[in-house]
Amino acid sequence: MQKSVKGSAIVDHFANNPLRDDQLLDFKFPDEGICTAEEDCDEGNDEKQEWEMYFDGAANMHGNGVGAVIVSLEGKQFPVAIKLEFDCTNNIVEYEACVNGLRAVTTLGIRCLKVFGDSILIIHQVTREWRIKDVKLIPYQELLTDLIKQFEVVSFHHLTQNKNHFANALATLIEMIQLDYGVHVQPIRVEVRSFPAYCLNVEQDQEEHPWF
Repeated sequence: MQKSVKGSAIVDHFANNPLRDDQLLDFKFPDEGICTAEEDCDEGNDEKQEWEMYFDGAANMHGNGVGAVIVSLEGKQFPVAIKLEFDCTNNIVEYEACVNGLRAVTTLGIRCLKVFGDSILIIHQVTREWRIKDVKLIPYQELLTDLIKQFEVVSFHHLTQNKNHFANALATLIEMIQLDYGVHVQPIRVEVRSFPAYCLNVEQDQEEHPWF
């Protein structure tokens, strides 16, 4: 039976994922007991409370990959990375990233969302401001239309690539590595350090005086 929990439960699972540069980023998500996280858009606030999702795709001679980062109301992050083993254009991988990111959001039961991507074409086509001329992209627009209906509030915004670096890095990483079919790769653990590794090699005081 599917369980429903508040967004605070998600935060508990991301307690080891702070965002400050001087802290450890840990994206492990032990979600065995969580299927969805329902969050009222206006709960505890007159304004809509919206989660965020950043997406990007990468396609080159090494392969195709998509990356998305879901950000909770408290600023905690949940990364999604998928390797695509079929021929893709740059626009197709961008659509794949957006679709798979939205699917991950819907599994959490989130109903209010801001979506950010660095592809002007995709953002304007999703919002129906631009027409689709490539017939291969039409099924993606139709699928996104169905996914959007599952949200109470959803908006799409363009941002420059340098502000979408995390999703871009995930997509680039996943398209470069070779994976065997069915292999599950654990979430990435990122540690930020401001000093060389040898600074950690501190010998204990021979007199074993306590540190202060």
